[in-house]
Amino acid sequence: MSISIAIVEDEKNYNNALKKIINYQDDMKVVAQYFDGNDALQNLPNISPDVVMMDIQLQDMLGIEIIDKLKKQLPATHFIMCTSFEDDEKVFSSLKAGAMGYLVKGESMEKILSSIRDVYNGGAPMSFSIARKVLSHFERKLPEIKGFDELTEREKEILELLSQGLLYKEIADKKFISIDTVKKHVGNIYRKLHVNNKVEAINKLNHFKN
Repeated sequence: MSISIAIVEDEKNYNNALKKIINYQDDMKVVAQYFDGNDALQNLPNISPDVVMMDIQLQDMLGIEIIDKLKKQLPATHFIMCTSFEDDEKVFSSLKAGAMGYLVKGESMEKILSSIRDVYNGGAPMSFSIARKVLSHFERKLPEIKGFDELTEREKEILELLSQGLLYKEIADKKFISIDTVKKHVGNIYRKLHVNNKVEAINKLNHFKN
C-alpha cells in the first residue's frame, strides 16, 4: 500500500519537483497539490492524506495556521514542514500546532523521501540544524509534568519504546499487537500528556525520569 501525500507549496517549480520525485517512488504517491493556503484548507479534509508536505510562508496565510485548524479533523495525517525559515518562533509554533517533522529547503531529495517514510512509520524527522534548536530549547524550558498518573501500564511501555527510537511497526512486533493499536495508544498518550507530537511526549518522559 503506497503512502498518500499532499503538497502545500506556493513555489510552483519546487511543488512540481517534489511531486515528480515522490511519484517516481514505488511506495508513495502524490494525491493532491495546492499552491495556496485557502485551497489546502478547504480540500485537505476531503482527502485525508497520510502525509502533508507543508510550506510555512504561503502567500495567503501561514502553513502553521492550516495545521492548527486541520489537526483535529485529520488526526491520522502527519504534517512535515518544508521551508526556508529556521527562526525559533516558527519552528516551535509548528511543533506546537502538531507538525511531526521540520525540514529546511535545500535538503537532498533522498532526505525528504526518507523523512516521509520515517514520519509515516511514527518518526519525527528534522533537519540537523532544527534538531539542535529543539534540543537546546527543551534544555532551557522544562515542561510541566502532567498526565503520567493517567497513563496505563501499556501506554507507559509504548512511550518508553518510542523514546528508544522504535517505529510503530517495531513496537507492534515487540508487543504482539497491530500497528493500528499502537497508533491508538500513542493518540491516548498525547491526549493525556497534553502534547501534540512525539518530540514533546518523549521530552516529558525524560524529565519525569529525572
